[in-house]
Amino acid sequence: MPKKNDTKKIKPAAVAKLSASKKVATKKAPAKKAPAKKAPAKKRSTPISSYQGRKSEKYMSAAMKKHFLAVLMDWREHLREEMQKTFDHLKNKGESYADPIDRASQEEEFAFELRTRDRERKLISKIAMSLEQIKQDDYGYCYACGIEIGVKRLEARPTATHCIDCKTLDEIKEKQLGG
Repeated sequence: MPKKNDTKKIKPAAVAKLSASKKVATKKAPAKKAPAKKAPAKKRSTPISSYQGRKSEKYMSAAMKKHFLAVLMDWREHLREEMQKTFDHLKNKGESYADPIDRASQEEEFAFELRTRDRERKLISKIAMSLEQIKQDDYGYCYACGIEIGVKRLEARPTATHCIDCKTLDEIKEKQLGG
């Protein structure tokens, strides 16, 4: 940058170019935001609200099963959409960089996404098991002791297979055995 004493030496045309380039820079900033917008994603239907049962309603009634069936199906569909987005991202961004640091960053990003999708793949299989349990009228009952898991627990974790007491005991045993 020129010193204060040097400002007298700058030609008016150069000052006009500097001010024009500043104006251009400020005009370009909003223009960069427009291309950054992605194509609008397919909007999911409104989230399913928690189940509001009636006082005299039997546990795992037809309405309750229908509710959890809808929750599980919606969750599975959402996970499948996310997996498809990841596959598309890996295909489109699969370019190799000349710089080893850039390449390492990209590989780390891909590895993270793949680990996340692997967990989601396992979750999809648990959702499929829960859907099968609904069909067999076994959904909502603990595998270990056979008592009701509870609507609140199923709302929090629709793939739950154990009641809160059995799950707590399993976690205590796991801590003791695992370290």
